[in-house]
This record gives sequence, structure tokens and C-alpha cells, in this order.
Amino acid sequence: MNTIRPFRLPRRSFLKGLGVAACLPYMECMANDKPKLGQRSTPAKRLAYLYTPNGVSVPGEDSDFKEWNWFPSGEGRNYKTTKVLEPLNAYRDDISIIGGLSHPRSRSLLGHIAGDTFLTGGDVRTEYKNNISVDQFAAQIKKQGTRYPSLVLSADGGIGFKSRVSTLSFDNGGQAIPSEHNHRNIFERYFSLNGKSASVERRRSLVRQKKMVDLILEDSKRLQKRLGVNDRHKLEEHLSSLNSLEEQIQRNEAWLDVPLKNVSTDHLDLLVDAKVDPQAYIRSMYDLIVLAFQLDLTEVVSYMVSREDGMGLGDAYPILGLGLTKGHHAISHDKSEGHWKEWGQYDQWMVSHFAYFIERMKNTNDEFGSLLDNTQILYGSACSNTHNARNYPLILAGGKNMGLQHGSYHKFTNETPMSNLFVNQLKSAGVMTDKFSDSNDHMAGLEKLFNGVNA
Repeated sequence: MNTIRPFRLPRRSFLKGLGVAACLPYMECMANDKPKLGQRSTPAKRLAYLYTPNGVSVPGEDSDFKEWNWFPSGEGRNYKTTKVLEPLNAYRDDISIIGGLSHPRSRSLLGHIAGDTFLTGGDVRTEYKNNISVDQFAAQIKKQGTRYPSLVLSADGGIGFKSRVSTLSFDNGGQAIPSEHNHRNIFERYFSLNGKSASVERRRSLVRQKKMVDLILEDSKRLQKRLGVNDRHKLEEHLSSLNSLEEQIQRNEAWLDVPLKNVSTDHLDLLVDAKVDPQAYIRSMYDLIVLAFQLDLTEVVSYMVSREDGMGLGDAYPILGLGLTKGHHAISHDKSEGHWKEWGQYDQWMVSHFAYFIERMKNTNDEFGSLLDNTQILYGSACSNTHNARNYPLILAGGKNMGLQHGSYHKFTNETPMSNLFVNQLKSAGVMTDKFSDSNDHMAGLEKLFNGVNA
């Protein structure tokens, strides 16, 4: 008896004709070639973006407080750190210090507005025309293998408002994506999934959510035909967010019966209060990011450690965490010569928490080894000091298995836009693109840092 075998087609199939090859969409006949959810054959290539506001301490070389300069002295592998970056000395081979980069369209902005463009390179000089952020650009490509496209975190949550956002992440239309800040809520939403199988109530909840979104989308589409141009544009933005929600509900359904890895969460402090113990709050957020990567919940994270212009909880961190007399924004605007020490001490305090994060990433493993070696972490600010939106203080850590070569201090000029760095990060993370935002020559000046990445 002859058995008819079902037709199978490889996922990477093309239609060819007239010298043109077009990739086929995913079809059911490709099902056997589709990897199972939660099972990796190769390491994840992760990206994390961390932001601190108001610039950093940059006293002159002839200042009595030059030891509190954020930027090192020297260049290349022989650079020497000041007191500010001392907490990172133990991780010298895992980090690269970067100076001189900035976004050309943000250089004339009042410094605090430049925070809106840190991950976008967008143009908000006159009419506010932001664009997609690099984390979300990556998440669109990398979301297929994880439960969530990205995690968007901050100290204050929400989106803030234009020119004083409380998020680093922006969607395709340049609209701010709300961030999350409550540790317990973050844990319960992303980490507290039911063990080996989904509960009946969890399934019912997803069905209810799906029906609600379907009804809203249906009504919105009917309404759209009756609106004017401006109102239609606003509704399209709303529909875009609903489409993202619908997509995530479908993703949740697909992952419903895939259990999380069995890892310990005993070290997490979900009740920490930033108003009481900011150090514990910041480090607990870093712990959540480590756990998210360890559990392979996502490959992309953004975290605004504090917010621009004296707004939000972060402004009081110098007072609550170090016992200083002024908030972060006030310190950054102080004109007295001695303020460099206060500012430098605060920068050092922030760097010490970043060092804690690097240590946790370095000593936490998944089935492919150290999380740090398979994760690029970019830490920095959109100002050098106060309102100077040039010479961003940046540290790139991790990613050794992604081709990065660390151990040096790299100095750039205005000829190299920061988006060139983003392009290199994307390529080394498996997002094949030669262009992001206002990038120009994707390897110019970055060959040494990304020496192991295929151009």
C-alpha cells in the first residue's frame, strides 16, 4: 500500500524568476521546519540599553577636581580611569569606554530634550518628529523566539511627556512606549507564569482579552471611515497600539504551555521602595533584567535608571543614597567649583550599580554559558554635562561571543554619528541592516571595537 507523504517546504524558500528572488511567507507546509518554542539550538544575542540623565561630571584637566572627571585619561588600551569609573576596574576586559559620539540632530537641543532621542537619533528640533528606537527596531526582528518582544523599564513608569519622557523606547511611528517601574507588578506580569501547564483561568483570561480587542478593533475601523484627516491619524496611532496588544495576546496563547526554566528567585526584593532605599531599588531592577535574560523571556531590554530635568524619583537619589544636600538636577546646575566632587561622587555611585549588574550578568549562566558574553549592554547619557548634548559618556559591555573586542577607551569626533554604533550593535546581534536613523558609514572608526563582527 502506498502512503502519500505530506508536502514539506523549507522555511527559507524563494520564488525565482526574471533574475529576482522573493522570500515566501510562512506556510503550513513549513510546519516541521519551525523550531519549537522555548528550545534554542544557538545562543541568544541580547541587547540591553541603560540610561542616566543630566550628563556627568566633566571638570577641566587643570581643575583641582579632575580626579572626579567621568571620562578617563589617555586612550586605547592604556587609558586610566579616575575615581568615577573605579568600580569598573575589575571588569576592564569586559567593557569599552566610548567618548565623542552624539546624535547630529540633537546637538543644538537643550540637553534635557536630547534624552528623547537617546535611542532614536530622531529630529525633535522644531516639529517633534521622533522615530523608532534601536531597541524596538531590534525587537521587531528578534521577537519570534521569545515570550516578549522587549521589556521597557524606568524609575517612574509611563511615558512622561514630549521633551521629558520617562521611557527610552519608541515605536515605528515615533510614539513613546509606556515603561514599567513597579517591581512586584513586573514580576507578576512577566515571571509568575504557571508551572508545567496553564491554568484554566489563565486561558479564559486570554480569551476575554482577545474578544475585547477584536470588538474594539472592529468598532474603530468602522469609525475611521467617518473621521477627518487629523482625527484619522490619531485613531491610526491608537489602532497600532491595539494591534501590538492583539499580537502579544496571540503570543501569550502560543507560549501558554511552555514552562519557564527552574531558577531561583529567592534573591529578589519586590517590595523595595525607591524613596527609602534607591540603591536596593536600582539593583533589584537589574536583578529582574538578569532573570529575564536567564529565563529567555526576551532578547531586548531598555531601562531608564532615572529621568531628566529633576523630574521623578531619581532626582532625590543623591540625597537618599549618598546623603548629599542637593538633588541630581541641582548638582548638575551648580556653578561652584566644589560641585564637581559631589557630581562625581554621584556618578561613581551610579557606576557602582552598573558594576553590580555586570557582575550578576557575568556570573549568571544559561545553557550556553555566561549571560554577559551573549549580551551587549550600552550604558550612558545624552549629555556630556548639564545641557551639552555632545560627547555622550558611554560604556559598552559584554557581547564577547558576538564579536566585540573590549579593554579600550575609544574617542570619536562629530564626524561619526552615534547611530553608526547602533548599526554595529544590531549587526553583531543578528539584525542584518546597514542603516539606522541618521547613520552613514556603518564601520567608520568602529573597526577595533567590532573587529570580530562580519561587516
